[in-house]
Amino acid sequence: MNQTKILLEENEIPTHWYNVMADMPSPPAPPLGPDGKPVSPEMLGAIFPPGILEQEMSAERWIPIPDEIRQILCLWRPSPLYRAHRLEAALGTPARIYYKNEGVSPAGSHKPNSAVAQAYYNREAGIRRLTTETGAGQWGSSIALAGQMFGLEVRVYMVRVSYEQKPFRRSMMETWGAEVLASPTDTTRSGRQILAQDPDSPGSLGIAISEAVEEAASRPDTNYALGSVLNHVVLHQTIIGQEVKKQFEKAGDYPDAVFAPCGGGSNFGGVAFPFLADKAAGREVRLVAVEPTSCPTLTRGHYAYDFGDSVGLTPLMLMYTLGHDFVPPGIHAGGLRYHGDSPLVSQLHKEGLIEAVAVPQIATFDAGVQFARAEGIIPAPESCHAIRACIDEALQCKETGETKTLFFNLSGHGHFDMASFDKYFRGELEDYEYPEEAINAALDRLPKVG
Repeated sequence: MNQTKILLEENEIPTHWYNVMADMPSPPAPPLGPDGKPVSPEMLGAIFPPGILEQEMSAERWIPIPDEIRQILCLWRPSPLYRAHRLEAALGTPARIYYKNEGVSPAGSHKPNSAVAQAYYNREAGIRRLTTETGAGQWGSSIALAGQMFGLEVRVYMVRVSYEQKPFRRSMMETWGAEVLASPTDTTRSGRQILAQDPDSPGSLGIAISEAVEEAASRPDTNYALGSVLNHVVLHQTIIGQEVKKQFEKAGDYPDAVFAPCGGGSNFGGVAFPFLADKAAGREVRLVAVEPTSCPTLTRGHYAYDFGDSVGLTPLMLMYTLGHDFVPPGIHAGGLRYHGDSPLVSQLHKEGLIEAVAVPQIATFDAGVQFARAEGIIPAPESCHAIRACIDEALQCKETGETKTLFFNLSGHGHFDMASFDKYFRGELEDYEYPEEAINAALDRLPKVG
């Protein structure tokens, strides 16, 4: 039989996280405070534990993974790499297609890879509570799970449109003991400020971040846990790409192109960054971040210093941004509705080391359904973006006759997204391309630096 799954043993789970900063052509720009000066670790210590701060600032290439974290990761790692034989046949392509199934984690996505680490370092620092934001609910579910494992209380500010679209994600978080609030709320100053401007606000990740950061900064027993964007989160996710490289070695193959969804950047960075070392050594591999046309941060945003949240409570970061007060439409890939991007991903895109493409909503669901009917796994809407871009590349190979090796990260399953698929089948989904004038207006309100 043709081999379908390429598996690793538990003792092959990476022992270190890979820090791409050590191999970047130029050092990243520092985060800035309201005065325009670099933020000190002490300033961030109000919401992050020492272990996380060290990782955020570190330029060391390899960061050891504590044994207690690796033992928990064994619950679902190493995750399998699949050869998509049935999808290849359905497409009639000569391309070889592989995907990594991160949906095998208890929370159903890649997010616990960082949630477990963040909960561990907070417990070690004596923290009792965590606040966080979530869009689609994958991150909120993951930090709820990790909080339960380490005895931490968790409060999740869930973007209101996702709170209403995905009630069973909320149930999942509550099963693991978390409290879930629809953001914007009237319990924080940030939420009340947004509701005063728009009582019917659908919310955004930026708004939910403002609320979670505000609460964490106001309580000495509480820290903030972030699901994407910052360096330490991307660092924790690099176990995905490291496993993928070992699995391709076992398969006797190597990707010509790597595709991953990109919202805040931890999914894409976690998969792609370990391949950048190969790229720097001269090996040809395309690394493609895939985002929605309705939230086109890398493809149409501006490279500038901006806040990571909507109200302006976070430090300023140099990144591709659509403006911190950008409120995206309620597309059904809630994890990709973010105004900015990881500073590391943004810099590598600016320097031409990675690529970015934007795909429309209906086409992503077309691809997700085609994948499900061929491979059997129903993907999360976020993952459908990477599937769309990979299928498009495979169809190009069909036209040219090229036998490329293509890989995408299946970052999560879609079991809690079936209402979105129902809307797709009823023809109720719409494509939405964010208007240029709206982007320009938001960019006009960027903070002035220097």
